[in-house]
Amino acid sequence: MSNIYDHEGNRKYLTVAERTAFLQAAENMSEEVYTMCAVLAYSGARLSEVLALTPERIDMHARILLIESLKKRRDGVFRAVPIPAKLITDLDRVHQVSAARRSHNNIKDRLWTFCRTTAWKRVKTCMEKAGISGLQASPKGLRHAFAVASLQSGVPINFVRKWLGHSRLATTEIYADAVGEEEQNIAGRLWGTF
Repeated sequence: MSNIYDHEGNRKYLTVAERTAFLQAAENMSEEVYTMCAVLAYSGARLSEVLALTPERIDMHARILLIESLKKRRDGVFRAVPIPAKLITDLDRVHQVSAARRSHNNIKDRLWTFCRTTAWKRVKTCMEKAGISGLQASPKGLRHAFAVASLQSGVPINFVRKWLGHSRLATTEIYADAVGEEEQNIAGRLWGTF
């Protein structure tokens, strides 16, 4: 099981402000890089899982991504992850998802044709443009950020577990250890008593 801090106490996840800066920087990249970065940020999926997405795995009406869980012991294990309407619109505009689904042409073609290494470099470049450095400036940092933000926003832990594709609830529970705004506010009440 992992932790959200490394052995030296460095944070492995992006804060809300860092994630916002990352998405703003992504908007200034190519449209293909932007959509990949946005899917990473809004889905909590692993980079390899995002790169495996095809038009067939995007439900435009339900606004969900059907992500194949690549860390399972067998193929064909999918999880449904909701994404914002704007991202669905962007995916359709950039990757012609609706047209592919209607015609069944290219429905099984990957949305992004670059390899994992190139995709990782694109994310890293976007992080640099956003002024983010450190352990959290990675695709995995976005996954951790998604989990932390979900729990801090009050999303039930069983939903977060499902969206991340965790087999065990204990794996998801580590994200509850992050110090968020709510915890800062509670601590602030204590500090006000001094």
